[in-house]
Amino acid sequence: MGWLQSRRLRYGVGAIGLVFALLVGLRLIFLLGFSGVDLRTPALLETLGIGLRFDLRLAVLMLLPLALLAWLPRWNLLTLPALRWLARGYLLLVLSVVGLVYIIDFGHYAYLGVRINATVLRYLEDAQISQQMVWETYPVLWITLSWLAAATLWTWALIRLERITLDREPQAIGKLALASVAVVGVIAVLLALLGRVANLNLENPVPLRWSDAFFSGNNQIAAVGLNPVLFLYDTLKAGQSQFDEAQVREHYPQVARYLGVNQPDAQQLNFVREQGVQPYRFAGERPPNVVFVMLESLGTSAVGAYGNPLNPTPNLDKLATESWFFKHFYVPVTGTAKTVWASITGVPDVTRQETATRHPLITRQHTLINAFEGYQKFYMIGGNAGWANINALIRQSIDGVKLYEESNWRSPRVDVWGISDLDLFKEGDQLLQAVPKDQPFFAYLQTSGNHRPFTIPKDNDGFVAHDLTLEQVQAAGSRSVEQYNAVRLLDFNIGRLMEIAKAGGYYDNTIFVFFGDHNTRISQIPHMAPAFEQLGLESNNVPLLIHAPGRLQPKVIEEAVGLADLLPTVAGMAGIPFRNGAMGRDIQQPAPEGERVVPLVLREGTFPVIGGVTQDFLLQMEHDGSSPTLHDLASQTPREDVAQQYPEEFQRLQALTRGLHESARLMLFRNVR
Repeated sequence: MGWLQSRRLRYGVGAIGLVFALLVGLRLIFLLGFSGVDLRTPALLETLGIGLRFDLRLAVLMLLPLALLAWLPRWNLLTLPALRWLARGYLLLVLSVVGLVYIIDFGHYAYLGVRINATVLRYLEDAQISQQMVWETYPVLWITLSWLAAATLWTWALIRLERITLDREPQAIGKLALASVAVVGVIAVLLALLGRVANLNLENPVPLRWSDAFFSGNNQIAAVGLNPVLFLYDTLKAGQSQFDEAQVREHYPQVARYLGVNQPDAQQLNFVREQGVQPYRFAGERPPNVVFVMLESLGTSAVGAYGNPLNPTPNLDKLATESWFFKHFYVPVTGTAKTVWASITGVPDVTRQETATRHPLITRQHTLINAFEGYQKFYMIGGNAGWANINALIRQSIDGVKLYEESNWRSPRVDVWGISDLDLFKEGDQLLQAVPKDQPFFAYLQTSGNHRPFTIPKDNDGFVAHDLTLEQVQAAGSRSVEQYNAVRLLDFNIGRLMEIAKAGGYYDNTIFVFFGDHNTRISQIPHMAPAFEQLGLESNNVPLLIHAPGRLQPKVIEEAVGLADLLPTVAGMAGIPFRNGAMGRDIQQPAPEGERVVPLVLREGTFPVIGGVTQDFLLQMEHDGSSPTLHDLASQTPREDVAQQYPEEFQRLQALTRGLHESARLMLFRNVR
């Protein structure tokens, strides 16, 4: 136990403990003095636990520079007095800054009921008025004295700790014990920064995120679990560039007409419209169930019904002959988190940094799922829903949703993405069968098996992999035999899902919506039109089937349809009236613009390339509207610009593409609840 005699270890543990105690005290002040939360609230204890882990993370981050100074090999806190004074000055500065953030946070919450975030910067625009308001509202002098006194007191305590630990006589510690100190210290720091140990997936560790504090769906309780310093940093990191209002106004007439806005208002930039119960709704004694199945990494090029010659998807191909089969369906942006966002909110995720789900200020969105009143609502994912913070979007936006993720399932985890899709379907079926027979349900099932590492679980109900050559699968789009078999396994599991639903008794009264979230990387796709590979459309072009046995007659839909259109379309089928301010439209309603247009992001980044795609054409341009070109999707030379051959279509799509993109950027912030 000689390693316990390490002066550095004792100093580090003590310093973290002192700073952590300060942060805990500040959390209690917020809880008792500002939050207004009933202390008997059931979710409060769990929320506090999350908050304490954030506090520990902040304490460790604050003291990491001192750890570096203490463990330098030659000149360090033990040997160089000048470094001691540098460390003391750093402690006073960082404690003062952190204390100031907490003070502003308390006042911000007391005034607005919201924890401090990046929007606080707007007060700098009217600094004089803001300063005067603060001076007239709060006891500024007493607050300032308390702040400086607390920062000085804690700095003094840390200096005392430094003298008690670092100035004591050194004890003889062997090399093995010293190495043990280093290993234990590194592991402890990593765990503190990660913020979670339970259900930790070492292959793909998901750190504790601000979204975890929103598990209850109650913003007031979630506020107790946030750390103001870390939350402020997260919101600043998300960026404040929102949308180009001038461009939205310029294109508002076209976009308002495109969306069918009931009462256009170019001043307020209103996109809200209402749709009542439609005559084509499904008749029946009770409303139909709805099941969304997101097909991970499945593009049209991998599906037999869209032309893949290897017959990898017999179950989906059969369903295509029994369903509404969409030949030209597109997700607006590639990426699973962006697909989850658009499918729930109806707004394309056109953020230019990271994803919208990672933006703390906009994850509470309006969703048409809430229009399905009286429905039990489920979201089921085999892995960790904290990935990309999608749990924040789900819990904050869908009222009364029951989110089931990796830790909720009994089945064994098969790889980094959690339990197998087949086990997800089986356990999900048990949840759906438990819903009272007289109550409909809305279930969103997110698959993950068609994704690296392309795991084929041992318990797979008899699925057998095909042993084709690499040349065979690459000629049909797959980059490896494993990827080809992963598509086959996903299709096999869809077949099993249909059997499970029939056995469960809800198949005949359910609208099943099967859609890909984006295409995975491909090799070559000679069975697809050249435009899909040469123009990059294979990433956005994914399968869509709407299957409602006995209610929808089989139909092939050639028009271009977008991901945002799914919820309005299904709501129309189910006889659900709704109010919508997002981008999606019921596809059974006539398209005011004539031939339907789907907005796309063809290249992501700070300076994206955007597009508007129809059944026959793609208009693409730079994000600022420059370099627009028109392309014929049926051409054998699709890169050729055909704008001069189709001038009217070029002008129509040019205006809509720019207008829809900038309007979507605005909607990300205007669709917030």
